[in-house]
Amino acid sequence: MPFFVPIIVFLVIILIASVRIIQEYERGVIYTLGRYTSNRGPGVQLIIPGIQRVLIVDMRIRTEDVPSQDVISKDNISVRVNAVLYYRVVDPGLAVNKVEDFIMATSQLAQTTLRSVLGKHELDEMLSKRDQLNKDIQAILDHQTEGWGIKVTNVEIKNVDIDPTMVRAIAKQAEAERERRAKIINAEGELQAAEKLDLAAEILAKRPETMQLRYLGTMAEFTNSKGNTIILPLPMDIMGGIKDIAKAAGKK
Repeated sequence: MPFFVPIIVFLVIILIASVRIIQEYERGVIYTLGRYTSNRGPGVQLIIPGIQRVLIVDMRIRTEDVPSQDVISKDNISVRVNAVLYYRVVDPGLAVNKVEDFIMATSQLAQTTLRSVLGKHELDEMLSKRDQLNKDIQAILDHQTEGWGIKVTNVEIKNVDIDPTMVRAIAKQAEAERERRAKIINAEGELQAAEKLDLAAEILAKRPETMQLRYLGTMAEFTNSKGNTIILPLPMDIMGGIKDIAKAAGKK
């Protein structure tokens, strides 16, 4: 057997071992003699066996469930909150070299940030301003993971669970608040009605003929009613005349 045949076989084996296929959604982090040298894109890549090593990093968006966290709101209400985190690797070199396990690190950071941000808000804000809280948490996480080559694209708070005893207390508080508002509205209505009556009395006092027209209108309403009994109000000017006659008779 010719001496060059083993050499050719050896080279073929080396060539086959050096070929790596990287998928479209992956990137290869290349180490040469233990030193980080470059990132490789998708396609067929040649890696020198024994000298170079490649780590494959998935570049697709990852979905991470943030486990339920016990949070004490600003108004001292205990709640359990969970969320979902969306992020992706934008720099595979940083993601591999700057942190030991970027998936675990991002998950732990999301949990602590969720507790920290929500603890600064009251329960009403957690329930009514969820979109704004999502943006605040996303901005903080994105800023802190930037040095890891991670881009946090979105954070969504899923559930805000309240203890049943607190639910009953909140319901009582809401009922008391509704009663308070109803009383205020009723009092404001009575105040406005009193002001209008006072204004009407001033107008009627300045113009007696208006009072006569109001008297005639009231009589017309009684006439059109279906009842058999009609009560006729006595005009105040007649009462004044009767008083004057009584005083004159008394002087005599």
